[in-house]
Amino acid sequence: MSPFTLTLIKLAFLAVLWLFVIAAVGVIRADMFGSKAATRAAQQPRPPKPAKAAAKPPRAAQRSAPHQMVVVQGERAGTVIDLTGVPITIGRANDSTLVVTDDYASSRHARLFAQDGQWIVEDLGSTNGTYLGRTKVTRPMPVPPGVPVRIGKTVIELRK
Repeated sequence: MSPFTLTLIKLAFLAVLWLFVIAAVGVIRADMFGSKAATRAAQQPRPPKPAKAAAKPPRAAQRSAPHQMVVVQGERAGTVIDLTGVPITIGRANDSTLVVTDDYASSRHARLFAQDGQWIVEDLGSTNGTYLGRTKVTRPMPVPPGVPVRIGKTVIELRK
């Protein structure tokens, strides 16, 4: 092989190596500080709910709505959080409602919030994803009572 070809191969290898390093730093940065999409979503003002949605849900919906979030697997197994209508954030960040010290959870991993009498789970741009049952959460999805929500090694369920 000619010296010119060897030099080109070395430069191509070096470029690929630097691309890998830059990608790894980007993933670490997003895990530590949150992704840009999650930050933008948290900063966007939510439109006010119409007067009809602000009214109390029917009695049947109140009875069927879950009242507790229970951690069934993981380091925090047995933890119970009452569902009061306030959004619940889950992640490794200290200001999260449910702080999980799991290597597979992001600092701002997921959020549970009440909407129209049901609870919705939303992935906040996590690295490893959030799963509702066996389905990966790619958009806000309603959480039926008893269906497991998996975040890393932590599994939670909503209960009545």
